[in-house]
Amino acid sequence: MFAIIGLLVVIGCVAGGYVMAHGNFSVLWQPAEFVIILGAAIGTFLVASPIKVIKLTMKGFASAFKAKSPGKDEYLQLLRALYDLLTLAKHEGIIALESHANKPKESSIFTPYPFVIKNHHVLDFICDNVKTYAMAGMEPHEFESIMDIDMETHHEEEMIASGSISKLADSMPALGIVACVLGVVITMGALSEPPEVLGAHIGAALVGTFFGILMAYGFVAPFATNVEHQVRDQHTLLNVAKTAIMSFALGWAPALALEAARRAVPSSARPSFEELESAVRKK
Repeated sequence: MFAIIGLLVVIGCVAGGYVMAHGNFSVLWQPAEFVIILGAAIGTFLVASPIKVIKLTMKGFASAFKAKSPGKDEYLQLLRALYDLLTLAKHEGIIALESHANKPKESSIFTPYPFVIKNHHVLDFICDNVKTYAMAGMEPHEFESIMDIDMETHHEEEMIASGSISKLADSMPALGIVACVLGVVITMGALSEPPEVLGAHIGAALVGTFFGILMAYGFVAPFATNVEHQVRDQHTLLNVAKTAIMSFALGWAPALALEAARRAVPSSARPSFEELESAVRKK
């Protein structure tokens, strides 16, 4: 929603300022310049990107319109699910979690928390590491290394879309200059024409530079930043889960492990000690 509002603000302010300066919109309508810049940008992106990167990048563009940063309610759901999981492990042993980890979408622990069920990255991270710890019987520091590898791999993969979009944005001003230079070439071939014709050619050439810069910094680059924020939010969720599981693996009581996980939540969305305690008691 905010992405759409932001795009409308960019268009409205640029167009509004142009109108305030008594600009003529017909001068800005240069389809040939748009074809050169957008076509070349898409072409360079296809040359530079394997099919996997293309899919991730398209997914990143789409996610900017529907993604929502997790708030206090979402973190509370995650913390309550972790508490239920660790409490069961404390009372019945870590092996008791295997059935929940194997079929999480049928689990009585996970199903009460729709945010956790829908976020397959977090759900898979919890289930995979619970199963690993239950089966391997490894030392806590070894277990932490495995979780760190999992988080690092996920982070690198999710950052592919942001990097590709950012590089696409970086190329657009240069492609705008390409379109502008071609416009100048056309202008040089029409030097014998009257001044009004030459002015139209020069204006068309400059529109190429304008459009390339506007697309880069007004539209494409903000998408890259949006995806970066999404990746950071996802990494924080995984870190909260890791903190709870790791604390329990070190021998901490579920309540203490949950408090450690609460401290890993960003302060802007972190539930208070009393809020978390109330939510756990209500459950």
